[in-house]
Amino acid sequence: MPLPEISPRSLALPLILALTCRPAAAEQMPGAAVPGFLADQRFQQARAFIKADHERFVRELVTLTEIPAPPFKEERRARAYLEMLKAHGLSDVEMDQEGNVMGVRKGSGGAPMLAVLAHLDTVFPEGTDVKVKREGTRLMAPGVGDDTRGLALMLAVIRAMNAAKFTTASDVLFVGNVGEEGEGDLRGVKFLLERGKYKDRIKRFLAIDGGDQGGITRGGVGSKRYRVTYKGPGGHSYGAFGLVNPAYAMAAAIARFSDLQVPSSPKTTFNIGVVSGGTSVNSIPSEVSMDVDMRSESCAELKKVDDAFLAIVKSSVADENRARSTREGPIQADPKVIGERPCGETSLDAPILQTTVAVVQAFGLKPAFSVSSTDSNIPMSLGIPALTIGRGAGGRSHSPDEWTDVEAGGVAKSVEVALAIILAVAGEP
Repeated sequence: MPLPEISPRSLALPLILALTCRPAAAEQMPGAAVPGFLADQRFQQARAFIKADHERFVRELVTLTEIPAPPFKEERRARAYLEMLKAHGLSDVEMDQEGNVMGVRKGSGGAPMLAVLAHLDTVFPEGTDVKVKREGTRLMAPGVGDDTRGLALMLAVIRAMNAAKFTTASDVLFVGNVGEEGEGDLRGVKFLLERGKYKDRIKRFLAIDGGDQGGITRGGVGSKRYRVTYKGPGGHSYGAFGLVNPAYAMAAAIARFSDLQVPSSPKTTFNIGVVSGGTSVNSIPSEVSMDVDMRSESCAELKKVDDAFLAIVKSSVADENRARSTREGPIQADPKVIGERPCGETSLDAPILQTTVAVVQAFGLKPAFSVSSTDSNIPMSLGIPALTIGRGAGGRSHSPDEWTDVEAGGVAKSVEVALAIILAVAGEP
């Protein structure tokens, strides 16, 4: 089911708050109250601090970007971020068994724990040049935006909370997590919520991992990934001609899978991204494999594609074993799951969503909901209210010319919006 955008016409109770030099009108979802602290002296003090803190934000962003964090090799950046968290007055600063680093900003104890995360890893392999280049207010380097800017933004938020002496009802757990990208398969958040020391305390979840701060990810795209290995007896291409061939079986499966019809809404996709195997042009291969990716906004549709794919693999083996000789042995196929991200969503009437929308609109931004694959997939699948929010201006994520803009006014607004969302969700005592 498509996720609706919030239209100003569908909202009520406009409020005027002095957030900037010119007041901005904020329309809110029914039941959502624009936090009163946005207009008080503490938030104005935080805003002044954020403006003065700009150069430190840029410096930390550059420092972190230039520490490589390829998939499964985030430790160097994690240790650097751990030291940064220690310098921000958090308690229980530590690295867990999976490599996540975290610390707690204590609240009054009047509400359940809120977890706020930005991921440490990038998509770029070991050896990638991550030196930051600057043109005007634009910083360019692999990973400078996704999600290194999120990490720097989180540190700036903590400093602003401290400078204005904000107290929250919730303890807030700030986390730099591993394994968000690619075959990392959300391993950092899976550990945090399924086996970590705070797994029973975290009841609300915010990931900082989007672009435009009007964008709010409230739905999780589910995915299933396989590496399917086909094996057979192999042999000489001439002398053993007529024996079963695993390449033929796999090719037949690929052709049938490519003809599968999937819905455009809810968006459902599939892809075969890697094929490999064989030893020489004049040998029947004894082993070939393919890597398969399937995704959907709908858990039910994802299961349909998954079931259809596995049926295709099974039939491709049976058909090849019927079509050619099995005198030296039959074809076999072994589909192994190499990645699985659950789908889920945070409901429109969830307080975390209503509060976030009210804050976003108070800053003059138009909320727009999206469905994506982020760290929020895991808490959503576990029934924990979760959203992924934006980190600020940037573009070309996952490409060598990735960039983010550090113009002072834009940075200040991005920190203020994230700060306000976190404070509003964590609650005043």
